[in-house]
Amino acid sequence: MSIRIKFCGAAGTVTGSCYLIRHNQGAFLVDCGMFQGSKTLKELNYGDFPFAASEIDFVLLTHAHIDHSGLLPKLMTDGFRGRVFATGGTKELLGFMLPDSGYIHEIEVMYLNRRNSQRGIPLVSPIYTREDGEVAAEKITPVKYQTWIEPGHNVRVRFWNAGHILGSASIEIEIEIQTENNDRRITRLLFSGDIGPDHKLFHPDPEAPSNLDYVVSESTYGARQRIALPPAERRKELSQHIKEAFDRGGVLVMPAFSVERTQELLADISILIHEGILKDRLVFLDSPLAIKATETFAAHAENLEDIGDHGGLFHHPSFHFTRTPEESKAINNYENGVIIIAASGMCEAGRIRHHLKRRLWDDKNTILLSGYQAPGTLGALLESGKKAVRIQGDEIQVNASIKTIDCYSGHVDSEGLVEWILARRPINRAVFLTHGSDEAREALRDQLLKHSFNKKEVILPVLDEEIVIEGRAKTKPTSPKRLSPDVISAPDWHNDLAQLTLDIRAEIDKASDERSRKIIIRRIRKALENKA
Repeated sequence: MSIRIKFCGAAGTVTGSCYLIRHNQGAFLVDCGMFQGSKTLKELNYGDFPFAASEIDFVLLTHAHIDHSGLLPKLMTDGFRGRVFATGGTKELLGFMLPDSGYIHEIEVMYLNRRNSQRGIPLVSPIYTREDGEVAAEKITPVKYQTWIEPGHNVRVRFWNAGHILGSASIEIEIEIQTENNDRRITRLLFSGDIGPDHKLFHPDPEAPSNLDYVVSESTYGARQRIALPPAERRKELSQHIKEAFDRGGVLVMPAFSVERTQELLADISILIHEGILKDRLVFLDSPLAIKATETFAAHAENLEDIGDHGGLFHHPSFHFTRTPEESKAINNYENGVIIIAASGMCEAGRIRHHLKRRLWDDKNTILLSGYQAPGTLGALLESGKKAVRIQGDEIQVNASIKTIDCYSGHVDSEGLVEWILARRPINRAVFLTHGSDEAREALRDQLLKHSFNKKEVILPVLDEEIVIEGRAKTKPTSPKRLSPDVISAPDWHNDLAQLTLDIRAEIDKASDERSRKIIIRRIRKALENKA
């Protein structure tokens, strides 16, 4: 008998983490995440799973980020009836993150259907609702770190602290199978989840076991090396960005992930003000989800590391938590001297899009990106230097200063990934590199080959590929893949169309007179007529 792993997400991209493991006694998932990025990639969230939900015995969640957990409610509405296992911290965070995700789907579909109705396009339903998210969160069973559990027949599991966010884990799995000779054999696997860097604010360094058969490792920053900054240096860099933003005479807007990144930024701003390095400034946290996450972190403050004796970090007098839409809109009255932190971190949804629409055109303002920006997202377009973007159907000129701060990443860099994988040795059979672009995965593979791994031992699976673990790993013929690798981690035709529309408008605006504008339009029409 064999064990098979199907890579149902996070293969050639950093989102949609989902791994299907089949063995002779059943099937289970590690993660059930949502795809983020281009519209083509996000459309996978609306389609069928590449497996029958009713056949899944249980689910193991590495952590609460939506790209690892966000399709759990859909899995349940599609027929999954098993148990979900995660750490207590993950369960607590998902208690409000999954309902919030469902609410976002309801709102987005409401606006989409309004446009579809006007265009005569069929209406669509949300991926799931707020209520679905509440039901899914309630069904999560909390587990402790480094404690063996037996979630299914002939399967043992142990969670290890991954140092990424509150409750994050790498998951060790032992599967016992019966061989053709009626012998009993145990196969040991480790799924990294997202690995945090050493000395990350709030959390201990990542931990995990060694002597494994297979390791499935993330590779988000497999092609990138960062200088590790101690807390004081990190805060110094943040303070410089803040001072430069205010010197421009405008507002500082910080798109931030609701869980962890927002709390890190608040903690450091609080300490900078407390130490007199920054002047006391108004800081608006404009995200209901981030506010709930911050309250959760505050409740766990005694367990957080590297915050010294600065009490009440998340409730500084300068901080204003804006919960209602009316409070959010009131922030528009401030023209300078304030900091706005809002979700989402990739600028794809939430209140941050309203603030960007309001602030991007003004060259006095600064937008400070503090996390990974997936290809095709609004955040990635801004980071790449686009001079105009479309937000909620409107063309917005980008005159604000766009900055990036790299020292708050929740992911270990390439050097740290190599060190983490080497520390898992002996790895008896293979390492699968996932949760990264092909560029990142290939760079990490090249680094591992320098440390006595051979090419057959470092595997880069593609989306929906199923691999049989039986002696040497080999590819098993499967049903057609949902997307080809070349469109997974790149901007799609929706991005191309939006950019083309902006470019056409820019050329027409630059034209000197009416005749020149008509010539441009005539040439475009001629190109369309000759498309065949």
